[in-house]
Amino acid sequence: MRVRILKATDIRKCFSMAQAINSMKSAFTQLSEGTAIVPERISVNVDAGVSLYMPGFLPEGGHLAAKIVTVFPENRKSGFPVIQGVVLVLDSETGEVRALMDGSYLTALRTGAASGLATDILALPDAAVLTVFGAGAQARTQVEAVRTVRAIEEIRIVDKSLESAEVFAGEIEGAHVTVMEDSREAVEGAQVVITATDSLEPVFPGSVLGPGTHVNAIGAFTPEMRELDGDLVSKAKVVVDYRDTVMVEAGDLTQAIDEGVFDLNKIHAELGELVNKSRPGRENPEEITLFKSVGNAVQDVAVAGAILEQAESLESGVLVDL
Repeated sequence: MRVRILKATDIRKCFSMAQAINSMKSAFTQLSEGTAIVPERISVNVDAGVSLYMPGFLPEGGHLAAKIVTVFPENRKSGFPVIQGVVLVLDSETGEVRALMDGSYLTALRTGAASGLATDILALPDAAVLTVFGAGAQARTQVEAVRTVRAIEEIRIVDKSLESAEVFAGEIEGAHVTVMEDSREAVEGAQVVITATDSLEPVFPGSVLGPGTHVNAIGAFTPEMRELDGDLVSKAKVVVDYRDTVMVEAGDLTQAIDEGVFDLNKIHAELGELVNKSRPGRENPEEITLFKSVGNAVQDVAVAGAILEQAESLESGVLVDL
């Protein structure tokens, strides 16, 4: 058996964010139309973090893969990545293992790509000011994705570690970048807001958002976590990656339900329903839109399959005999 090993550097060289965003269209369409085979994500909790097991199959494209990812928040104190993992790509006709990929970067890439797709559909066409909460790996690909679909001129970074925010700011080129501490000031006048944190409480007051703002909330993926307050959730047009999982895992929404300001019927659409146009996206320039994602295996499967095709055509990575 010959397996292609792809490190993060290999993926970056052969596969772009624009390609990743494009792969999300088919992934979310198949998810919303019910043709994707996606078993429920398995979580194994240990004292220091959680390990997640996410398999899936996309009939359109024939992509079959599984991801194992760990989220250990305290790793940042010791210099290890908070999110680590691998993605195993299988041949859907023979079951043969075809590739093993760096799951940490792929997770950040596909999560950013989903927000990029949502931003492309929901954000104002002339959106130029972006605020991002968080300065980790996820924040980096979130910003990259938004900049792929919108001509962002100003980027504001907010993080509980000023040092991390400054490092992130120093990596960004082609825009005016400011590190800010006041969350209220950071979102005033922003047209796109990203939340990519592990916060247990809202990271900014929703009342400050102006008309036409689009929010990508991707950090909170358990009922205990929360990045958005009830004020924002109650007044936004809410689009989710997948209804079944967000109503169990998304603390931003479940806690708003507990407060009596939101309910399941207020979810406007899944992202796939916007892609296939069974539901409308932005309907006027004044509405506030929110894309709430907790992640789904279809994203990993779609991106991993597309990456492998590209890597094979460019002979990227290393072939190993097992």
